[in-house]
Amino acid sequence: MVIAGAELFTGNNLLAMAWADGRITTREVLRNWVVVCLANFLGAAGIALLVHLSGHTEMNGGAVADQYVRIAAAKCTLPFWRAFFSGVLCNILVCLVVWMAFAGRSVMDKAVAIVFPISAFVAAGFEHSVANMYLIPIGMLCVSAGSTITAGVDITWVGMLGNLAPVILGNLLGGSGFVAFIYDMIYRRDPRISP
Repeated sequence: MVIAGAELFTGNNLLAMAWADGRITTREVLRNWVVVCLANFLGAAGIALLVHLSGHTEMNGGAVADQYVRIAAAKCTLPFWRAFFSGVLCNILVCLVVWMAFAGRSVMDKAVAIVFPISAFVAAGFEHSVANMYLIPIGMLCVSAGSTITAGVDITWVGMLGNLAPVILGNLLGGSGFVAFIYDMIYRRDPRISP
């Protein structure tokens, strides 16, 4: 996204800054978030299907599939508020990545800006809605293919929505509230004062 110019829902939460500044309308920001979120879901689930069809999940005697199932099951059973606050923390880091990458002048500058915050949210296990749009569907595919750890695992569309709803809301608050609005307040200029 930062280097290749793609659209990522979590990074686009920074559009709240342009909205707060009056540069885009409420309708425009909401339309962007809905369209990009749905497109990210289709892309992530599509990649999950391709990975599954490639046979990747069968590697190591099915151990890769089993791990996907464990991850998806953990996400589908995460309590609402835990998923929400984990989503908030995740997208604070993601949007800081985007913000810092804007300061980079070269691909190397942007790459260095990306590494540490993304590594932090992955290492901490924070909830990223778009990553979950991949991990839960691939877990579902592994279960349908007969993963060896399917006993007692409930990975369903309801479970996925139960994860994505609080995580998306948390990502919105983290990116829009704790990064976009904070930086907007910090850098807001009085329009009566010329630069």
